[in-house]
Amino acid sequence: MAEHRMGIDRRQWLRSSLAAGAVAAWGSRPQQAGADAGPAVRHGRIKQSVVFWCFHTAGEKWDLDTTCRHAKALGCRSVELVDPSHWGTLQKHGLTCAIAPNGMPGAPFMRGFNNPRYHDEIIARTKKTIDACADAGVPNVIAFVGYQWRDADDPTSGVISRDEGLSNCVQGLKKLVGYAEQKGVTVCLEHLNTRDGSHPMKGHPGYQGDNLDEVAAIVRKVGSPRLKLLFDIYHVQVMHGDVIRRIEENKDLIGHVHTAGNPGRGELDETQEIYYPAVMRKLLAIGYTGYVGQEFIPTRDPLAGLRQAVAWCDV
Repeated sequence: MAEHRMGIDRRQWLRSSLAAGAVAAWGSRPQQAGADAGPAVRHGRIKQSVVFWCFHTAGEKWDLDTTCRHAKALGCRSVELVDPSHWGTLQKHGLTCAIAPNGMPGAPFMRGFNNPRYHDEIIARTKKTIDACADAGVPNVIAFVGYQWRDADDPTSGVISRDEGLSNCVQGLKKLVGYAEQKGVTVCLEHLNTRDGSHPMKGHPGYQGDNLDEVAAIVRKVGSPRLKLLFDIYHVQVMHGDVIRRIEENKDLIGHVHTAGNPGRGELDETQEIYYPAVMRKLLAIGYTGYVGQEFIPTRDPLAGLRQAVAWCDV
């Protein structure tokens, strides 16, 4: 009888606990999604940014002015990966560009520092962007390892060996970082995943910088305070997992951070596997003071998804 009673008590406790947890979880979600719902940022310890391309190419296809209005209303400080020629729009809204594109045409992650045939163009274009960053007070410019093929557009052109590619990155970046040091701008080298071939922006099969440890090793070998790691949480999760431990291991290298839900590079919500509040708390614990860019591809109302993502990262 006692055992039967204990079983009933346990079931009742479990039901009541689950119900309470559901209420608490619902209560923690943003309840309003509109532009007039007020800021999603309450604490502001994480400096948040909106990555323009995600909201310009998917869903409602926001233009830059719309993106800036929503970012400002939510409490974000930046709209990023915007060409310097359009920074006037950001400034009109009181925003900065947390990280600038490197100016390479087409898909900039294809032609990177692993291939010497592209070094002169990348360095020239990146220096021009660094000049613009220095003038406007923009802290970072992006850089890429590049695709593994000797002609980035032709997979039949032969493969650059991994060791050769990483060595080429070190050599090429050493030619650039001195200029970045003079101008006070940080170059951030991005790690990308090669596992997801379902969409051209969900993964990048052929990208040679898909191992976080190897990309971090490039940054360490160059040895400049103006070369850092762009730690993309989504790409790290796809390739490696163990995100919080990897933040700890690379805490001295992280210069910029990107987000997205996994699987699918969608919203930061209950349908994906990364618990972003814990990741954000880890960034604060290591003393990270840079920006966190929201870089998910909207699958539903983009403003509602962005509001939720900003709120979840505002720890």
